[in-house]
Amino acid sequence: MGTRKKGRFLRKSPRNRYYPLYFGLPLLLGFGALAFAATRNPASSLDLSVASFVQSFESPSLTKVMELFTVLGSAKVSALVALLSIVLLYVVLRHRLELVFLCCVVGGSAVMNQLMKIVFHRERPSVHRLIEETGFSFPSGHTMGAIALYGALAFLLWRHIRTRIGRVLLIITSCAIIGMIGISRIYLGVHYPSDVLAGLLASGFWFSFMVYQYQLYMERRTGKMSIGRGNTP
Repeated sequence: MGTRKKGRFLRKSPRNRYYPLYFGLPLLLGFGALAFAATRNPASSLDLSVASFVQSFESPSLTKVMELFTVLGSAKVSALVALLSIVLLYVVLRHRLELVFLCCVVGGSAVMNQLMKIVFHRERPSVHRLIEETGFSFPSGHTMGAIALYGALAFLLWRHIRTRIGRVLLIITSCAIIGMIGISRIYLGVHYPSDVLAGLLASGFWFSFMVYQYQLYMERRTGKMSIGRGNTP
């Protein structure tokens, strides 16, 4: 009787299976609304006001800090962090499924960003730039990459950290890095605030969707392994 219940439990969908989708759907809807607004009004007064407020704190020392964070969110550094993580997951820890998850989140987010930049064709801000950037502005590629990479790493590390304080520190650190990368793009004058917010929403949705897919696969895999060991319903 215990075996039967165990088999049924493993095959039964957990109540929190859809939590990532519940979280991701509002992000998708928010991105759609923001994209519509940005298309109708490429340089809104709210965008300009928020950007002006952020840039009002400009100082030589703060500019160096923001340049550091924008480099941390660049394609080259993100690729290096991702590569080191892949080596750790595949070679050292032998966590191949987690490796696939990381590649899908980061790679999918990068592809989405390039496609959306082409579709929306939004020019970058032309006022008060502290660095030069090329390409289109909407949504922010740095922000999307930060959500994908550091969000995925936080999700994977969370599964291996057992203490509450460790998990809290992990979330705070990840959010701080993602937030500072996004703010740095506004401060340096290469993105509108709505570009950064759109990046958070779009990549946040993709991340949530991939977490759902990963958990669904792991649930099915666990169920098959249980049945293979003789725990039949």
